[in-house]
Amino acid sequence: MNKTPNQKWNEEVFRYKKKCQQILSISPSIRYVGLINEYGRTLTGIIRPGTAILLKPESARNEFFLTSILFNMRNKIDAAIGKMDYAIFKHDKVTLLVFQSKEGIYYVSLNKNTTADSVTKIITRVRKTI
Repeated sequence: MNKTPNQKWNEEVFRYKKKCQQILSISPSIRYVGLINEYGRTLTGIIRPGTAILLKPESARNEFFLTSILFNMRNKIDAAIGKMDYAIFKHDKVTLLVFQSKEGIYYVSLNKNTTADSVTKIITRVRKTI
């Protein structure tokens, strides 16, 4: 029996969620892991239990939209300078890691006190996971 498009989509989202769970388990410093599509829409996301939420839903949507635009615009210059592997955004309250993959854009938020050495290790492990 053939699966309906909805069943296929639900299975795909389930796979994305499992991958986000794997990324979240990499380090206790990871606050949030999400996968967003090329339009900035959240396909799936997981917040570590007990983590204080910093962005309201509308602000989070705007953040994800801006991130997707950044990566989509950077894709246009890949031929000249090479594909972007990941980006790091250091803020006062969090460090953000953003990775591009065939599924979409993985958005990873880290605690503010995560050391540079730990960030490097997290990046390596996330790259292996995605």
